[in-house]
Amino acid sequence: MIASTEAAGIWTVQSGVFPENTASLALHAAAGFRTVGVRQRLGRMSHGPMVGQWRDVVLLERRSALL
Repeated sequence: MIASTEAAGIWTVQSGVFPENTASLALHAAAGFRTVGVRQRLGRMSHGPMVGQWRDVVLLERRSALL
């Protein structure tokens, strides 16, 4: 994905990950993403065991070193 965004001239890629998803956070960090902040109570779960609960999301970004 990173190679294709850089080839397309995209300078910044953003991602949002639930804070408890440590594997995804580690994968993003290994790919050069950094934590920009936390979007608090971004959305409400509509299904599953957490239905009705508000969720925070960690906002990550990666900026191209090529552009």
